[in-house]
Amino acid sequence: MDQKILSLAAEKTADKLQEFLQTLREDDLTNLLQNQAVKGKVAGALLRAIFKGSPCYEEAGALRRRKIYTYCIQLVESGDLQKEIASEIIGLLMLEAHHFPGPLLVELANEFISAVREGSLVNGKSLELLPIILTALATKKENLAYGKGVLSGEECKKQLINILCSGRWDQQYVIQLTSMFKDVPLTAEEVEFVVEKALSMFSKMNLQEIPPLVYQLLVLSSKGSRKSVLEGIIAFFSALDKQHNEEQTGDELLDVVTVPSGELRHVEGTIILHIVFAIKLDYELGRELLKHLKAGQQGDSNNNLSPFSIALLLSVTRIQRFQDQVLDLLKTSVVKSFKDLQLLQGSKFLQNLVPHRSYVSTMILEVVKNSVHSWDHVTQGLVELGFILMDSYGPKKVLDGKTIETSPSLSRMPNQHACKLGANILLETFKIHEMIRQEILEQVLNRVVTRASSPISHFLDLLSNIVMYAPLVLQSCSSKVTEAFDYLSFLPLQTVQRLLKAVQPLLKVSMSMRDSLILVLRKAMFANQLDARKSAVAGFLLLLKNFKVLGSLSSSQCSQSLSFSQVHVDVHSHYNSVANETFCLEIMDSLRRCLSQQADVRLMLYEGFYDVLRRNSQLANSIMQTLLSQLKQFYEPKPDLLPPLKLEACILTQGDKISLQEPLDYLLCCIQHCLAWYKNTVIPLQQGEEEEEEEEAFYQALDDILESITNRMIKSELEDFELDKSADFSQSTSIGIKNNICAFLVMGVCEVLIEYNFSISNFSKNKFEDILSLFMCYKKLSDILNEKAGKAKTKMANKTNDSLLSMKFVSSLLTVLFRVLLWRYTSIPTSVEELGKKEKGKSISLLCLEGLQKIFSAVQQFYQPKIQQFLRALDVTDKEGEEREDADVSVTQRTAFQIRQFQRSLLNLLSSQEEDFNSKEALLLVTVLTSLSKLLEPSSPQFVQMLSWTSKICKENSREDALFCKSLMNLLFSLHVLYKSPVILLRDLSQDIHGHLGDIDQDVEVEKTNHFAIVNLRTAAPTICLLVLSQAEKVLEEVDWLITKLKGQVSQETVSEEASSQTTLPNQPVEKAIVMQLGTLLTFFHELVQTALPSGSCVDTLLKDLCKMYTTLTALVRYYLQVCQSSGGIPKNMEKLVKLSGSHLTPVCYSFISYVQNKSKSLNYTGEKKEKLATVATAMARVLRETKPIPNLIFAIEQYEKFLIHLSKRSKVNLMQHMKLSTSRDFKIKGNILDMVLREDGEDENEEGTASEHGEQNKEPAKKKRKK
Repeated sequence: MDQKILSLAAEKTADKLQEFLQTLREDDLTNLLQNQAVKGKVAGALLRAIFKGSPCYEEAGALRRRKIYTYCIQLVESGDLQKEIASEIIGLLMLEAHHFPGPLLVELANEFISAVREGSLVNGKSLELLPIILTALATKKENLAYGKGVLSGEECKKQLINILCSGRWDQQYVIQLTSMFKDVPLTAEEVEFVVEKALSMFSKMNLQEIPPLVYQLLVLSSKGSRKSVLEGIIAFFSALDKQHNEEQTGDELLDVVTVPSGELRHVEGTIILHIVFAIKLDYELGRELLKHLKAGQQGDSNNNLSPFSIALLLSVTRIQRFQDQVLDLLKTSVVKSFKDLQLLQGSKFLQNLVPHRSYVSTMILEVVKNSVHSWDHVTQGLVELGFILMDSYGPKKVLDGKTIETSPSLSRMPNQHACKLGANILLETFKIHEMIRQEILEQVLNRVVTRASSPISHFLDLLSNIVMYAPLVLQSCSSKVTEAFDYLSFLPLQTVQRLLKAVQPLLKVSMSMRDSLILVLRKAMFANQLDARKSAVAGFLLLLKNFKVLGSLSSSQCSQSLSFSQVHVDVHSHYNSVANETFCLEIMDSLRRCLSQQADVRLMLYEGFYDVLRRNSQLANSIMQTLLSQLKQFYEPKPDLLPPLKLEACILTQGDKISLQEPLDYLLCCIQHCLAWYKNTVIPLQQGEEEEEEEEAFYQALDDILESITNRMIKSELEDFELDKSADFSQSTSIGIKNNICAFLVMGVCEVLIEYNFSISNFSKNKFEDILSLFMCYKKLSDILNEKAGKAKTKMANKTNDSLLSMKFVSSLLTVLFRVLLWRYTSIPTSVEELGKKEKGKSISLLCLEGLQKIFSAVQQFYQPKIQQFLRALDVTDKEGEEREDADVSVTQRTAFQIRQFQRSLLNLLSSQEEDFNSKEALLLVTVLTSLSKLLEPSSPQFVQMLSWTSKICKENSREDALFCKSLMNLLFSLHVLYKSPVILLRDLSQDIHGHLGDIDQDVEVEKTNHFAIVNLRTAAPTICLLVLSQAEKVLEEVDWLITKLKGQVSQETVSEEASSQTTLPNQPVEKAIVMQLGTLLTFFHELVQTALPSGSCVDTLLKDLCKMYTTLTALVRYYLQVCQSSGGIPKNMEKLVKLSGSHLTPVCYSFISYVQNKSKSLNYTGEKKEKLATVATAMARVLRETKPIPNLIFAIEQYEKFLIHLSKRSKVNLMQHMKLSTSRDFKIKGNILDMVLREDGEDENEEGTASEHGEQNKEPAKKKRKK
């Protein structure tokens, strides 16, 4: 039969073939086809013959085709056929599909859809035919019966796709079905159907199946719905990441997906590569990605950004077109995130409203951690981002050349945080990715070398951390470091010191690097530039400190800077120590030559030798002999000669130029410290050893010299140094310059001897008398210099500020003094001290308090981690046996104990009469309380207690001292914002200010409130007025931030009603809080705007803040304009707020504007009418400055009213009924007034004999000017 069909098909006409096929039953044909297909014979040829004999223009032929199609599809799905045969059959079916009439195509498509929905497909091979059927259907122009209606071919296709996408898809055919649609011409709406369906299948699929599905979706996205594809992929993996982090225990991540962390990261990496590849082919996809992620910038950036989306963005940086945009987006997001954090940390009001979320910085560091799973495509982006953050937000140079740098623990500013994040990104990336290490190191070194004039401490810190992490690993990059050494001579000294300190661990493991450095330093030692020679000294001293000689004291006694295992791998430690000794002695020889160079170079040596001695004790003899031989050049050995030092030899005279040659005071200081160290550290370890007698004699000789210098310095008079009061100290003559240098040397020597004698005194009376004599010598010289400098009206040289006293000595001395004097402060109030005993200047108790305040602030700024130990040390009631119990006492409890002491002192002061009130002491006490209050935990009862105490002080005490009042109010506000919003406090204070200063309408008598006694006529303005306005500005900033956040959320919502109804409810508490804040602030401004404020900063600031108030109100109205589109209404409390603004704020704003303008005119026409031109110009400038914000305020009011009209229309609520018409503001020239003014000005020119009157008339305005 098959042969007959084939032979008939070979004829030119198909008539006989048609007739023959009509005689056959369906089963005969299908059986024949099955036999041929299963045997692998001529199934394709047979199928062609059947199609030839079954033309679609005949109904019978079309139906036969239709049945053959159905059977062939079943045959292919059965899996009984060979792969080639099945492909041939499907190919033929695809070729012939477009011949079908529309209704049969619909039937075929429905069969496929039913098979997909019922899950009856076996291998899915036949699905290749479905896109051809759908495409053919779309080309049919005639109307087709579909369901109960009639549709065109295109509409039928759309309906079928809709049904297919709304049904169930078997997990194994999801990829195939999605891939199928790329061959079907789709409208944007149809693409959206398919994309939504495919994205919804993510959670039902195995993780390994998602990358190919994502690939098919990205291919499909070229037809449209790019945004939906990207949003869906990012949302799914962001949620998966979040769940994975929460469930590290290995529980289910989603309903079906359970995967180890590594597998998830590999899948994410593959998907990121797919997306980046798709973006390279379709830039529109990249633009859509950036647009989607930038949308989060308007509201909360954390909503859109996640570790997955950040990793994707960093990979996109490899595409040149998007590199700058992506890095800029990430940089902005980082800083915005830190600014938000800063705002939240400073406001309890915001903390209660905004839930804590993970921040962009945490996400980026998570990306670095995840990149260990072969995410090589992310590393380059991470490195670029790290350097951009460090370059953009590193420490900045200020005017005097110093940099703004703070302790890392206290770097609360967003820019500092961003810079620190950049360094962390680079350090962590360096640790994980070996291939990128060389590039990071090279870029860091390039910045250190090329940016000598800019602050680069952050790069040096990063370099230090990199080297400390792996010195042995960095040996492979040693050439880069060696190259950097070549530039040492041209770098600033501070940079050289920090660079060498950073790479110092490398020098211990790389001999070649050490040799290269020594060559560079030896060259620099003889360079022309002074800085190069100083750098050489700094480098050599660092080497001496870190290459220990055999027999040096252990690190517990003199700690070395490096103590990790990588450096201690060398087994030849004994040999190294011996080699180190030779090496160090060579360096010492080089350094001795520096003692003949400039004073600055010698000074560096003297400052560095003591540190070398402590770290490398075996060099003690060599160092001390060097110092002794240097001292002998300037020491007068004869015991009777005065003075004991040859100051002339310390000064270099070259023609008219006189300069310091030998910093003798620093030389003595170095000797004194080295001696003290030797006595305290070496001698106790050498007891009983006879061979050290010679060494001890040598140190005894040094002791004797210092003792001799002390005795003779005490006997010497200033005349012996030719430095008495009659001497010339002017900076303009060579003798004056010489005398100044000598004076500073003598004062420095006195300081060194004071410390030396204190260290050996053992609290003996004689030694203390010597110390006092030395101090008197120092003081006499200091007084003479100050007196001469005062007469000459020139600044003293900077060296007057440098003290040679060590911190250890100062702290020991202060401890002794505190023990003696503490009872005076606690027992005797300042006012009781006898006036006769008071020195000129501050009293002792005030000095004690000032010292205490400086100590508190220094500890908080520089020693944050040690605050617990510091507070424990302060607690004098502690006993040694209670140490374990003390460990449980929190910082807050210890701080609260200290606070109580100072609270009592402040109360004692405030209980005194106004005339006995010591404002300086009160101010210091408040400063101390402010410092301590920062250590209290805001949620603790101690914090609440501190707040209520401060509030009570402000309510019950009235003092007219503006500085005290300002510091106390600042303390109150700083505490209050961490407890709750200060708006009610502001309202009460504004009522008090209004009551004291009176109303702008003189006929109105204001009822005086007395919420806070601290507000009085003297302090109300400008002190408290400016403070409350500043706080109001902060509240407005917070409210504005919340409104921006809400607007961002609304703009990200979908237009669908479901989405909007679900998202409006969580915003209600925030909206309510915003309205409450603005309502209370409105009453605050209502009071201040009616207050007769003095001209100057108060009026200026109030006008600016009113402008901000209206801008914030406008922002809220615009937010409700957005919300109204979905919800269709506005809350009642918003209506009340609008009504309040119309009745209580806008009218009085216009009255205040008139008041300010009238006041300006009165100043212009009365008090200053007869002034000289210069004074008039000054007054006019002030008037212009004060009235400048008025147009801005009027514009802000009008903008507010404009958007209210829009909101009224959209919400169908008449909000404008509460608003009165704005005041008419015309600018007509009034002729009669102009004539009068011109006449008066003409008269003034003729009046010349009334100078005294002018003076009197100007008194009032001048007084107002002072109030600013």
